[in-house]
Amino acid sequence: MLRGLGVEAVEVRTTDELDQVDALVIPGGESTTIGKLAELYGLIEPIRQRVGKGMPILGTCAGMIFLAAATTDGEQPQLGVLDVVVERNAFGRQVDSFEADLEVDGKTEPVRAVFIRAPWIHKAGADVEILATVTDPTYDEPRPVVVRQS
Repeated sequence: MLRGLGVEAVEVRTTDELDQVDALVIPGGESTTIGKLAELYGLIEPIRQRVGKGMPILGTCAGMIFLAAATTDGEQPQLGVLDVVVERNAFGRQVDSFEADLEVDGKTEPVRAVFIRAPWIHKAGADVEILATVTDPTYDEPRPVVVRQS
């Protein structure tokens, strides 16, 4: 996706590779595995330091969980750089997957989002801006799913 936008994208698996990037994207996948690999390869503290110095970072799905301060359901390796508590697999099992058009603050067009075992924001800190919510099909209650922290 990034290359399609004209951005030079590289995979980051080592601290040397991390030193070469201006920003970081942590994608979906399995957040516990992402955290364990980041620990194994010594990336957690270097990422925290870079974020502390202003490096932009985007986390989607598992990436958001890895960025978060905590989860509602137990311990796992996390960066703790995003002042939120997330609920993992918040929308249910894979059979409960759905798509939705999100109205995201600052965007003129809706953003199509796919929710497959996706998290939502259970609690957000004072410096966290909620940019989009989605109505949970099970509870009919809007849940924050896109946030920004400066």
